[in-house]
Amino acid sequence: MRNWVLFVVLVTVGPMFSMTCDASFPLNEVYALNNFREAIYEDPFLVFSNWNALDSDPCDWSGIFCSMARDHVLKINISGASLKGFLSPNLHLISSLQELILHGNVLIGTIPREIGLLKNLKVLDLGSNQLTGPIPLELGNLSNIMKINLQSNGLTGKLPYELGNLKYLQELRLDRNKLKGTVPASNGSNFTSNVHGMYASGAKLTGLCRLSQLKVADFSFNFFFGSIPKCLHFLPKSSFQGNCLQEKDPRQRSTALCGGTPPAKSHPTQSNNKHRSAEGGARHKATSKPTWLLALEVVTGVIAGSLFLVVILTAINKYKNKSSFIIIPWKKSASEKDHMTVYVDTEMLKDVLRYSRQELEVACEDFSNIIGSSPDSLVYKGTMKGGPEIAVISLCVKEEHWTAYLELYFQKEVAELARINHENTAKLLGYCSESSPFTRMLVFEYASNGTLYEHLHYGEGCQLSWTRRMKIVIGIAKGLKFLHSELVPPFTISELNSNAVYLTEDFSPRLVDFESWKTIIARSEKNSGAISSEGAICVLPNSLESRHLDVQGNIYAFGVLLLEIISGRPPYCKDKGCLVDWAKEFLEVPEVLPNVVDPELKHFKYEDLKVICEVVNLCIHPNSSSRTSMRDLCAMLKSNIDTSITAELKALSLAWAELALSS
Repeated sequence: MRNWVLFVVLVTVGPMFSMTCDASFPLNEVYALNNFREAIYEDPFLVFSNWNALDSDPCDWSGIFCSMARDHVLKINISGASLKGFLSPNLHLISSLQELILHGNVLIGTIPREIGLLKNLKVLDLGSNQLTGPIPLELGNLSNIMKINLQSNGLTGKLPYELGNLKYLQELRLDRNKLKGTVPASNGSNFTSNVHGMYASGAKLTGLCRLSQLKVADFSFNFFFGSIPKCLHFLPKSSFQGNCLQEKDPRQRSTALCGGTPPAKSHPTQSNNKHRSAEGGARHKATSKPTWLLALEVVTGVIAGSLFLVVILTAINKYKNKSSFIIIPWKKSASEKDHMTVYVDTEMLKDVLRYSRQELEVACEDFSNIIGSSPDSLVYKGTMKGGPEIAVISLCVKEEHWTAYLELYFQKEVAELARINHENTAKLLGYCSESSPFTRMLVFEYASNGTLYEHLHYGEGCQLSWTRRMKIVIGIAKGLKFLHSELVPPFTISELNSNAVYLTEDFSPRLVDFESWKTIIARSEKNSGAISSEGAICVLPNSLESRHLDVQGNIYAFGVLLLEIISGRPPYCKDKGCLVDWAKEFLEVPEVLPNVVDPELKHFKYEDLKVICEVVNLCIHPNSSSRTSMRDLCAMLKSNIDTSITAELKALSLAWAELALSS
């Protein structure tokens, strides 16, 4: 009896013990997880702190859930962690993955088409990120998927018909994107439905009408047009609101936001009648023609049609291959094992003019006319043929350091700059992006009078009279007010100082942002890989996002810039230290305020000086939340400083009077 019990125990427990000891984790899944981590360039909550690239068993890593046997990854759930980066295409190597949940992060780029290879996936949740580009057709291959959540991203293009292949899909959330076209669903002419969403067996269902298990779907706040498919009428009306649909019940976007909708299709019987009558007329005419002429027309038509078809197919193929996205390595390495590609959306630049390197080279005299330089960029002056004078900023980045992250950053920077249009900001005319030779350039309208810094510290003092300085101050304030208050989201200058202010021929200021690349390029050159072997994450700053949050930093810098303009002193020098520290002893004592003024100025208005110093104090308040907004600061300056021609004439007459008295 004892031997029999021992035998039962060994038979029952033995295989489990053997399975636990002998289980070896698939190397390709560990490799895929490490690739996923490498494509994340910022991890503020240190989710990856216990992810060890040298560990062959990832089952104890944060956000990773394995099978009972610890031999496969079944679930990745890292939500609300503010991870910034791309989605690695190599996730498809985790073949047993059932749930991919990355909701509420800051993922950018496009959804990799390789996700469609995850045949066991049941839940795909990429909602509330910043993904762009089209929904891959390959998602229609997720044969076991039950839930797809892509809401609150920046997805574009049409909704793939292939989603109708997902026979187990119960939940589909696509709201708050930029999707367009019709909702792909057709039920045939003999369609009937009941309140439970069950369809008549005789109906010819296509597209989303084939989703017999669908219970929850949300298409709201996109740009869909047409009408709500009958097979989706069981959904609440709110699931379709905020679109361009021809529906009176759910609230739709205005015609202006929709950009017009396609004309309604004519009734099929009418079109058939027209077709028949036209066909009959053609036959009648054909009978009256000689046979040889008819044959010649047919041959000519076939040749022309064939050529036309070839042209159309070539154009479509070219468009598919080149226009929707580009593929760039996340990091470049001699080892194929360390090579990973990421899809980068190019749709965001479709409305921005793209220059060729050759035409910019001609405009800038073979790139010999250099007007500015830094370790990160070169600035050339040029003149477009029959066009305006231009300033071309060429980024000094080696091709081997150019990654998918930098490419997307470049595209976002161009898109950000392209939305700025104000009389006191530099106008972006376009960009240049070429691979041979490697080129990334920004093209701005040129301001012919150089920088404010040059005039304050190297120019002739008489060129910047008090009134002219006040005009420059108000112009800068108006530009910043536009950037901070009138753009959504707001835009801030990465390094606001007198070098970021260019002057036109009539000394009107133009704010420029040439320095936003400094930090990101420096970090990319030092850390072409994002993660060390020990698992420490080298964070690459997202300058575009921080610029939306650094409004208060811009206001402080504006206060320093005001001091620089009225005093003629640089923000910092070795002999006299920090400008703000030097000025503080004068700013709050009215009797000594004039000591702040540039000694080269022969005349200034004390009332203007008081206003300027009051604004400076509001800008440099130690508590950033207590600083006044640019909207209010601009109003203070405009209402209390007179820069009219009359004021300038008065200033000139006083200057001449002082000059006459002194002689």
